[in-house]
Amino acid sequence: MNDKRYETLLDEVLLLAKQAAEAILEIYQQEDMGIESKADDSPLTLADKAAHEILFNGLRALEDWPVLSEEDSDIDFAQRQQWQRYWLVDPLDGTKEFIKRNGEFTVNIALIENHQPVLGVVYVPVTHHCYFAATGIGAYKQVPESLPHPIHVAPYRPKQVSLAGSRSHGSEMNQQFIQCLGENTQVQSIGSSLKMCLVAEGEVDLYPRFGLTSEWDTAAAQCIVEQAGGQLTDLDLKNLRYNTKESLLNPHFIAFSSLENHWLQCLRTVMG
Repeated sequence: MNDKRYETLLDEVLLLAKQAAEAILEIYQQEDMGIESKADDSPLTLADKAAHEILFNGLRALEDWPVLSEEDSDIDFAQRQQWQRYWLVDPLDGTKEFIKRNGEFTVNIALIENHQPVLGVVYVPVTHHCYFAATGIGAYKQVPESLPHPIHVAPYRPKQVSLAGSRSHGSEMNQQFIQCLGENTQVQSIGSSLKMCLVAEGEVDLYPRFGLTSEWDTAAAQCIVEQAGGQLTDLDLKNLRYNTKESLLNPHFIAFSSLENHWLQCLRTVMG
């Protein structure tokens, strides 16, 4: 598709993300969130379901492309591997943060073409901040009552490293990596795909993830990071690709503004 088509799609997807966010906020303000446990013991709420319905139906109405959502992911790989283009959605990324009512949760929507994210929207319901990007268009952030502005990863800062860390998913490998980076490393803990968005807008240099995530957790933000001048790769420094295997789990990964020698050495140290 050409840049103009991506631009039109972005406008339409941003409207859907806002609609999903409004449905999430309605439930966020209720005393009863309808919390359940899924088969993997992760939480599920009424907000996850409501946002899924809006996005699934809305995206299918835009284009007759498949939709793979966290809340509707039981699709055989034999069927999925035929897809050349599809929507990859996390209707409510950061359900644990939603339940904690700390505001650090997002709506994630990505368009995947040939195993790569070519359009991404990350919408923050509580603040109404939105990050979005598409191939050939660049990466942007919009806050209420303002026009979108371009975002870019930070330039290398040799005397200080800033790093995004998970609010709810710490790990021993993560602590080892931070210690290796040195005492001048600053850590900003935050939930959901906001960690990758912080890399994209230059607030932090790195976000390493030494733990399990699913493809819908990263795709939208990966597009935003890449279009902002950064990268999101596995620990062998190969860009994450989507729908290439039966499992929808990601490998360990790192989002970064630029990969400096010291950071790479620390990655190798943690990996053993």
